[in-house]
Amino acid sequence: MRPKEIKKLIDLLEASTINELEVSRFGRKVKIRKNSGAHSERVALPSSSTTTIEKPAVSPSSPPDVVTQAVIVPQNESNLIEVRSPMVGTFYRAPSPEADPYVQQGDIIAPNQVLCIIEAMKLMNEIESEIRGRVVEILGENGKPVEYNQLLFRIEKI
Repeated sequence: MRPKEIKKLIDLLEASTINELEVSRFGRKVKIRKNSGAHSERVALPSSSTTTIEKPAVSPSSPPDVVTQAVIVPQNESNLIEVRSPMVGTFYRAPSPEADPYVQQGDIIAPNQVLCIIEAMKLMNEIESEIRGRVVEILGENGKPVEYNQLLFRIEKI
């Protein structure tokens, strides 16, 4: 995930009443948790090395901060990448009912290309590809609800 996407998730968590959020995309996981005590940021890399950046403790008068843990999971041997829903919402294949879908089965896609939209709390969230590949399977149904971590696409990495 890109830093701007992680920042959006942090802002969303801070504005909500939930205390923890975990998102998984293309074999990478980001877990964000509200924490009112001292906090640290940890990044686990495929080589199993962990970098910890300690930040100063929050004073009792300060609002609680958010702990961000990003875990990069090594991909399996297969060239198939699963794109899963990062949130609960409504799945849309096109920007509007009369527009063509963003992608079709068999299409070659580029990094940062929009695959679909998930509407959550009246916000339209564009789900982008992080890799170059070919769309093998589209599993989300247009206009239907999707759950967090539901499989939406299978993409063959090129």
